[in-house]
Amino acid sequence: MTIVAEIKERGLEAVREWALRLDGAEPRLCVESTLSPEVRDALLALADRVRRWHELQRPADVELEVEPGVQLERRWFPLDAVGVYVPRGLLSTLVMCVVPAQAAGVRRIVVCTPPDGAERIAAAARLLGVEEVWALGGPQAIGFLAYVERVDKIVGPGNSFVNEAKLEVSRDVPIDLPGGPSEVVVVGGEPDVVEQELAAQREHGHDAVCTAVATLEEAEAIAPEHLVLLGDAEALADRVRNAGAVFVGRYSPVAAGDYATGGNHVLPTNGWARSVGGLGLETFLKPVTIQRLTEAGLARIRPTVEALAAAEGMPAHAAAVQR
Repeated sequence: MTIVAEIKERGLEAVREWALRLDGAEPRLCVESTLSPEVRDALLALADRVRRWHELQRPADVELEVEPGVQLERRWFPLDAVGVYVPRGLLSTLVMCVVPAQAAGVRRIVVCTPPDGAERIAAAARLLGVEEVWALGGPQAIGFLAYVERVDKIVGPGNSFVNEAKLEVSRDVPIDLPGGPSEVVVVGGEPDVVEQELAAQREHGHDAVCTAVATLEEAEAIAPEHLVLLGDAEALADRVRNAGAVFVGRYSPVAAGDYATGGNHVLPTNGWARSVGGLGLETFLKPVTIQRLTEAGLARIRPTVEALAAAEGMPAHAAAVQR
C-alpha cells in the first residue's frame, strides 16, 4: 500500500506515522522565524508584481441568448480551499502559489513544507496573510492535504515522490500539474550567456535538464519548462508554441522570472508544455454554466430535444420537455 493510500484509509494517524518515519518529526503548525529586511522587501516586491500580473488574467463572465427565450451564462468562481506544497526553503515558490490564489479570491489556503526551514516559509506566508503553514513534507503532505484537510485543489512543485503522490491523489482531488525535474533549453547565443543559464539551472539539482540547442525546431520537440531565446530572439519568439515560459533576448534570464518579474515559475515539465500551461489565475477558478428558459423558449427547442432523445433511446428526456 502506498503512503497516499494509507493516509486515505487511516487519516491523520497515518500522516503522523509517516512524518515520524520520513521527517523525524510529527506534523505541526509552524511558528514563524524572522526574515531580514532585505528578504521581506524582496518578497513584497515579488508579491506585488505577481498579484498585478495575475489579476489581469481573470476570465470574463459571458452570457448569450442563443434563441429567443433561451439564455446561457458562464460565471467564474474561486475555489473555496487550496493546498499549496512548497519545496524546502523556496520562498519564491510560496509567493507564486499563494498570491494568485488570493487574487482569485480563494477563502482558505493551507501550506505544507518540509520541516527543515519551515519557520522561514511560515514567516513569508504570514507576510502574505496566510496563517496555516504545516511543517510536513513529502508524499505524506500531499495525502494530508487531500484526505485530512480535504482541500479542493493541490498546487505546487516537488520532487519525484511528491509528484507521484500528486498524480495518485488526482483521482480524488484535482492538482495543478505534475512537475518533474526543472528544465531549461537555450537556443543560440553567446557562449558566456548560454553558460550562465545552464549554470543557474544546475543549481536545481543533479537531475535538472540543462540543454543548449542550435535551432528552435529542436527546442519545440523538447517542449521545455523554460526556453531561452538568444541570437535573433524576437523573430524566434513569434514562432514558439511549446514551452512553459519563454525568455527573449540576452537581458531576459530565467532567474528574473524565478524571482522578480511576476510571471509564474510553476510550469509544466517533461514535455507537458505541449498541452498545458503553467500556474495562472484560472488555476484557482472554476466556471459554472447557468441556463434559463422561458415557456416560449422551451417550446422553440422542444423538437431538437425530442429528435435527439429518440435517436439515443432516452424517452424520459423527451418527456421532460413536455411541460
